[in-house]
Amino acid sequence: MFLLIPLLILVLVVTGCGLLGYGAGRTADCFARLGDLPSGLRGVAALAGAVAAAVYAWGLLHVGGAVLDAEDGGANSSPILPCRSDERAAHVTDYSVSFIPLDFVCETNDGDSYPTDDVPAYITPVAVGLALAAAGCAVSSGYVTELRARRERT
Repeated sequence: MFLLIPLLILVLVVTGCGLLGYGAGRTADCFARLGDLPSGLRGVAALAGAVAAAVYAWGLLHVGGAVLDAEDGGANSSPILPCRSDERAAHVTDYSVSFIPLDFVCETNDGDSYPTDDVPAYITPVAVGLALAAAGCAVSSGYVTELRARRERT
């Protein structure tokens, strides 16, 4: 499980860098041509996707740190270190990681669970909002391109 987090971070960083380069190029093309709307929308979609990937990778770094703290054995390792901020910490038996929404969840012996404050609260809403904005801009770009193609055919 722990090895999945660095792999996801690597994939998100590479994807974010690729989207950033593509988005910057498309946005610059839009400004150079002064009015190529579909190209500009594709650029904005790529830039929003790059920032969404970066924000989600930032959240994964927080989750990875919490997992490292939880797996650290030895003296002072019980209860699990990230779970100590709650009064239910004495009853914690295990933990789990939720990827959507991004959370580190402490599980108690009575079947209850609670998320910790290790992952900032803004990570999931910002990542989802930017991903939806990127999808909306990409769909809008295709729609504008289709409208132009239909107008040229008639």
